[in-house]
Amino acid sequence: MMLGFSFILAFLLHLLLFSVAPMATVLMEEMDISHAQFGFIFSSAMVSLILFRLPWGFLADRVGYLKVARISLLLSTGFAVARAFAPGYLTLVASQFFVGLGMAAVMPCLSLMVKEWSTESPGFSTGVYVSGFAAGNATALGLTPYLLGVMDWRQIFLVYAGFSAAVCGAWLCLAKDSAETTSAIELKDLERLVKDRYVWILLLFLVASMGCYDTLATWMPKVLEMKQYSSALASLLPLGFFVAGPVVGLVSDRIRDRRRVVGLLGLVAAAAMVGINYAPFSILLVCLFLVGFTTTGVTTISLAAPVEHKRLSPVAGSAIGLISSLGNIGPLLMPVLFGFLIDVTGTFHASVFSVAALAGAVFILGSRLSE
Repeated sequence: MMLGFSFILAFLLHLLLFSVAPMATVLMEEMDISHAQFGFIFSSAMVSLILFRLPWGFLADRVGYLKVARISLLLSTGFAVARAFAPGYLTLVASQFFVGLGMAAVMPCLSLMVKEWSTESPGFSTGVYVSGFAAGNATALGLTPYLLGVMDWRQIFLVYAGFSAAVCGAWLCLAKDSAETTSAIELKDLERLVKDRYVWILLLFLVASMGCYDTLATWMPKVLEMKQYSSALASLLPLGFFVAGPVVGLVSDRIRDRRRVVGLLGLVAAAAMVGINYAPFSILLVCLFLVGFTTTGVTTISLAAPVEHKRLSPVAGSAIGLISSLGNIGPLLMPVLFGFLIDVTGTFHASVFSVAALAGAVFILGSRLSE
């Protein structure tokens, strides 16, 4: 049951955060805001994730993930309702920020759930909730445009807030705590965590994997249009995202030396990204799937590692909070570089090469340095 909860919590996180994206035209027209102002609605939640994942992780290590998840779900649900009644732009931004504040606790809590309930197969269990992120993202981006045809944006936010309330109620009533353990973590433990070389290697993996995936997911519709293909083919990326979690997680549970797995994923990722530039149509489709699969595969291994690592397991919530928050540096910077290179060169080739170089270098070289 708790493994099912992990999938649902991950699904909810991306559903609430990404549901605003398809509302760009509607919100810009109704609130008379610019593209940059609309972008800040989404970015305000990203700021929350970066700022609060580590504090939530520290608290989850101290008092347990069940208590932290109760607070965070109540907080997220309350502000998910509030954003449906936002009278103007600033209040919508503020409510989105506080939705992100509550949802920032999800990632550290998921790692502690895996640590407690899946000691035999942490990789597979991590992959299950990673696939929940993909499902939530796909639902937010696919269902929201349809709902906009039958209701206004405020009603849609209320529908999603209702789902959040249902998840919150189920958690309060059904989540088990009989086996939960807490940690006597102190601030000095965070200092040691920050100085741990392995933590920084995992952080680099997430910067690259999240940065590469989010960048290509953002720009691939445009790249495909420039190649005179349908932008809908970009959906192969999240398909690879969804499949990668449980598959790579299961493989990583069977192959104890994950360095080989990460190195192989890095090699395939770089080749598939280069293939986006030059591969014929049939191979291009395979490349798109493999990009989503390989980058998410590295993300899955990186998130599973602290749960069973001897030094990091006692502070797994804080470790996940740290690497998953700073890991957002990749998604913040790489899409800008990708667009800049298109502006400078007039084509997408250099942009795709930059992402391939990041994936290949970090995954292959990092796998040689990791433990």
